[in-house]
Amino acid sequence: MTAIREDVDVTDIAMLPESWRGVLGDELQQPYFKELTEFVEEERAKGPVYPPREEVFAALEATPYDQVKVFVLGQDPYHGEGQGHGLSFSVRPGVRIPPSLRNIYKEMREELGWEEAPDNGYLMPWARQGVLLLNAVLTVRAGEANSHKNKGWEKFTDAVIRAVADRPDPAVFVLWGGYAQKKARLIDETRHVVIQSAHPSPLSAAKFFGTRPFTKIDEAVAAQGHEAIDWRIPKRG
Repeated sequence: MTAIREDVDVTDIAMLPESWRGVLGDELQQPYFKELTEFVEEERAKGPVYPPREEVFAALEATPYDQVKVFVLGQDPYHGEGQGHGLSFSVRPGVRIPPSLRNIYKEMREELGWEEAPDNGYLMPWARQGVLLLNAVLTVRAGEANSHKNKGWEKFTDAVIRAVADRPDPAVFVLWGGYAQKKARLIDETRHVVIQSAHPSPLSAAKFFGTRPFTKIDEAVAAQGHEAIDWRIPKRG
């Protein structure tokens, strides 16, 4: 096992969920990650940064490395107070469902035959069934979308993609929109299933609707021998 360098904050390594440390621990010892950590801490000293420190790796905590069946890649955390909690597209219970997730639910209603869409945007039930909901960038300055872009998170999350793609077990990668689709180069499509379409954002939703991503995911998960995912989200009143 690689020794921890003295200039690496061990709290970062401690926050990385145990199941991922064997495949990602070395990333936290790279110079870029030290610079990234310093940048994020400087940002937190200046003002609010989302999600909170303890939820930065929430997606990896909710979906252990050896349990990933589906990998849904997002771009940037929600930048409003109390919205995001470290899972792409997901919001905390009680928070208004964001437009992109509302469109995802609309597609699911049509595609899966639901009578009504979920009343909340808390996607933790998916994560606990093996759906890794990871943003490419894991932190953001309050009120400023993409404010932590190109600071190092992309290198780290590329390593997450590679780690899943390098496992012997196949997985399903869901890449919505041009930004996510650029990551397809990291995935061996002869071993994994890659599902690509327009992003569910209101700006591109017309091209997203009708692409039937969840049917494709279900078929791929079954073909790979994994247990089916229950996409229903419990009501929260």
